[in-house]
Amino acid sequence: MPRRLVLLGSDEIALAAFAASCALPDVEVAAVYSQPDRPAGRGQEVRPNPVAAWARAAGLHLLQPEKLEAADAAQLLSLRADLGVVMAYGQLLKEDFLSATRLGFVNFHGSLLPALRGATPVEGALAAGFAETGVSLQQVIRRLDAGPLHAAVRTAIGPEEGRAELRARLGVLAGGLAAQALPAVLAGTSVAAPQEEAKATYARRLTRADAPLDFRQSGVVLARRVRALEGWPGSTFEHLGATVKVGAARVDAEVRGAPGTILSVGRDGIAVACGQGALILTRLQRPGGKMLPAGEFLSGYPLAVGEVLASADMPAFVADRPFPRAPRA
Repeated sequence: MPRRLVLLGSDEIALAAFAASCALPDVEVAAVYSQPDRPAGRGQEVRPNPVAAWARAAGLHLLQPEKLEAADAAQLLSLRADLGVVMAYGQLLKEDFLSATRLGFVNFHGSLLPALRGATPVEGALAAGFAETGVSLQQVIRRLDAGPLHAAVRTAIGPEEGRAELRARLGVLAGGLAAQALPAVLAGTSVAAPQEEAKATYARRLTRADAPLDFRQSGVVLARRVRALEGWPGSTFEHLGATVKVGAARVDAEVRGAPGTILSVGRDGIAVACGQGALILTRLQRPGGKMLPAGEFLSGYPLAVGEVLASADMPAFVADRPFPRAPRA
């Protein structure tokens, strides 16, 4: 008799793991749980998320509860699932839901646990300057990303690698890990090892308030931040009442100046003095415009040498203890 899976995810990073789960021998997918369709884009058209769109295209049974309730746990129990497979779902799983499958739930997490538990492990690794990261397969328990580990796979982080590229690579790695590790989980032969609690760190959910840059920080820290927040919420600075977005930047550790001072402007970038060194802004976007290379940006939005850009406090989003829960931005 085939083993029955339920898949829970909403983000594109989960697609390779879910496709690999579906391809396992003697496995069938009883249902896919995903976030409801929501308005997206400038036109605010209601669209499915990538996992929901994939499930519909594959003809899988798709369930999209706004919030998991007792009735959803009862429905899951009726599906007679052997195992739940989670990656980037976006909802907490309560005890009645976790106990509604024969083998519980496993979760693919985008870090080498116990490092970077929480909502933004990819961004946390980039912002903290990690040399490597990976994907962990953990048994889900009621504590945040604290369940025992079935398996993990490691990868080096490239020196200029940004959020989009790293997320795409981790998604592929999760697919390989699913093919390798899930058969033993389904067979009941995988022995999960406890995490080292003393080494746990946490990465909180991002908000729009994380976008402004603090030029009092070092150029190295800011370049990492730009790569980590690529896309949304992005990295920004204020200039004459306008919010300018920084799409890419590099560091010049030798340059000195008062933090926030524009030291040079040119086709190759805009040098802004930092607490240590300078941040060379190489791609920028003005309000209502497109993200452009520095030279093209300057032709339509001039910045002058000697201008001083304001700094804003940059709240940390990686810590050695859990962050208080905050409302979604």
